[in-house]
Amino acid sequence: MGFGDGFGDGGEPVAVDPVSAPDAEGNPRRTTRRFPLFTRDTARPEGGGRAAPRDAPAPARQWPILLVLSLVALGLLLTAFDVFRYGTLLIGVALLGGAALRWILPDVGMLAVRSRFTDLVTYGVLGVAIVLLALMAQPHPWLEIPFLDDTLHFTVR
Repeated sequence: MGFGDGFGDGGEPVAVDPVSAPDAEGNPRRTTRRFPLFTRDTARPEGGGRAAPRDAPAPARQWPILLVLSLVALGLLLTAFDVFRYGTLLIGVALLGGAALRWILPDVGMLAVRSRFTDLVTYGVLGVAIVLLALMAQPHPWLEIPFLDDTLHFTVR
């Protein structure tokens, strides 16, 4: 076997240049830096397994996301029926509950979107923001933060 043919002294395939990689049979091949047209080996998110055994019906396997989505739907329904504060509070609490489920359970099914840390931060920040906005909504806010009122008067004259 000659120099640069992709095989070493022992007949083992070796990388010919820095951008070559072995194919399925182990033979080195030249790859490009372009993204593949079809993704074949994307890793599932951490905790992205089923939340119930394989033989359980589909809704039972995905109960964490169904719980969060049903609470969000109920919150949107309350908001549509002019119970704005309670509806948005329920939406924020649903997202915080999703963060808690993502933190506690090892497998949460489709509730796992990215890594556990990213999901926790995303669900948590959005949940806290929605709850705080619902508590500060006018008229008659349940939570008043004095420096926000001063900031508004300072910026808008």
